[in-house]
Amino acid sequence: MKAFVLRSYGSPGDLRLTDVDRPVPGDGEVLVRVRATSVQPYDWHHMRGRPYVARLMGGTLGPRGPKIDILGADIAGQVEAVGANVTKFRPGDEVYGMPKRGGFAEYVCVREDELAPKPHGLSFEQAAAVPMAACTALLGLRDAGRIESGHKVLVNGASGGVGTFAVQLARAFGAKVTGVCGPRNADLVRSIGAQEVIDYTRQDFTRSGQRYDLLLDNAGGRSAPACRRVLAPGGTHVVVGGPAGRWLQPAGHAFATLALGPFVPQRVVLADVVGCPDIRSRLLTLTELIEAGSLTPVIDRRYPFEQIPDAIAYAEEGHATGKIVVTVGA
Repeated sequence: MKAFVLRSYGSPGDLRLTDVDRPVPGDGEVLVRVRATSVQPYDWHHMRGRPYVARLMGGTLGPRGPKIDILGADIAGQVEAVGANVTKFRPGDEVYGMPKRGGFAEYVCVREDELAPKPHGLSFEQAAAVPMAACTALLGLRDAGRIESGHKVLVNGASGGVGTFAVQLARAFGAKVTGVCGPRNADLVRSIGAQEVIDYTRQDFTRSGQRYDLLLDNAGGRSAPACRRVLAPGGTHVVVGGPAGRWLQPAGHAFATLALGPFVPQRVVLADVVGCPDIRSRLLTLTELIEAGSLTPVIDRRYPFEQIPDAIAYAEEGHATGKIVVTVGA
């Protein structure tokens, strides 16, 4: 099979389209023929090996090179074969999921608990836009943020991959949603459920005078003390991302914000979907919302499989509206 292989840290041009052996599903694994995948910051952080501090933290960024050789954390496709003790899927099933690695290939082995049936009515490309971004939004709002109907929710970075899902999810949970984005995306953010939109080029949302029960902070452009100004007493600040950097960011922004938590009355929590257990149950929740018409993927651009390096280069620019998806095969 063909896959884009990452041998060392570098640029999109260092990804090599390579013939590799098709993986064989092990115990509890499913072999999926990938029909579509998506590109997101998770991928280019691993490609670049940044921030450098992450190479020393014992995760998937090694000190001398990446521990992931095939990137791509979102997939949608068809089950080709199943390993021993797999009970939920059989060959031919259409699925989507979040294997955290391996999506930039024609086939990938995925643990059964990282997959769910593909939502009815979605194309493979649309389904591939969902897993990591939408699970992050769900984790941040429902699990970490403890959202309730009637809450006032502020989504900073409302037009990105996580943000477009977060606006829709918050509205589906009965919240009153304000989105922060640039002027070219204001109409889109309103159309997916935000009652109010703050143009960050004209207004500092931390000085709006408004108070919110929950701040989902995707962009990370304001300091933790500044963000406290918009939180109601007992409100929750959920850290998702932050500005990219070479040495510390966005990890530095997350650590600095979390360090403030013990000293303030508001809750400060991190939405870490990579370390989150039970991805399958979250995918099933998202499927219910999608099939009910409450959640629709927003797609910025589509690329063919051979142009994955171009897709990652575009993602690195940081201006995508919604998700960037890739079609794999016919």
